[in-house]
Amino acid sequence: MDRQGKMDNSVKIALIIVGTIILLALIGVLVYFQIKPGTTVASTGVATVKATPDLVSVYFNVDTQGKDSKEASDKNAEIVDETIASLLKLGFERKEITTENFNIYPEYNWESGKQELIGYRATHTLKVQLSAEKFDMIGDTIDAGVNAGAGISYINFELSQDLQNQYKAEALKKATYDARVKAEGIASGLRKSLGKVVSVSSSEFNYYPWEVYRNADMVAGAEQAKQATTSITPGEQEISGQVSVVFALK
Repeated sequence: MDRQGKMDNSVKIALIIVGTIILLALIGVLVYFQIKPGTTVASTGVATVKATPDLVSVYFNVDTQGKDSKEASDKNAEIVDETIASLLKLGFERKEITTENFNIYPEYNWESGKQELIGYRATHTLKVQLSAEKFDMIGDTIDAGVNAGAGISYINFELSQDLQNQYKAEALKKATYDARVKAEGIASGLRKSLGKVVSVSSSEFNYYPWEVYRNADMVAGAEQAKQATTSITPGEQEISGQVSVVFALK
């Protein structure tokens, strides 16, 4: 390529760069005048809906010790297997009994400032879900686990995934409406009206299981757990949703 050709290519590249810069500047100007500072309003909407739990979840804890990890694990597995077998005899399906956590770790004695290995501990958490139709089985369920050697960690009223999705949509829909109502009030005070939605900056759905019992031990704990759960009917609980929206003003 001769010197003239190289100059022509350099000119073309320079023109392309300049043209791109001008185009971007024009776009920026248009956006600025369409949605410039002072012509938007941000509003946060909050809503609360009532939800009735359709599940009861019982969390059993199996805690065993041994001189080595295998002994601790074998003892644990024996109790877990017996617990599952007892629950299956009650009519539960295997899919309704799940492992939430399993761990094996060494235990040490720290007397006199020295670390001395004294054995191993194995812990296993089983979760059993009872649908609304099986709420009356809660007492038998607790007995089945405790009689097999498991302890009770805690018991919750919970929402199934389908109900979580249903209430989430309802709560966020109402929160979005609340955000619009608030924004319309602000716009009216400014003698303006709402335009299009510029952005939805954040949204939240606050749902947590409702704990009805926690941290009991073996047989004595079983009686306390049964009293706590059988005396409580899963009534309506509050679930909140939150949405932040930015609207253009016109």
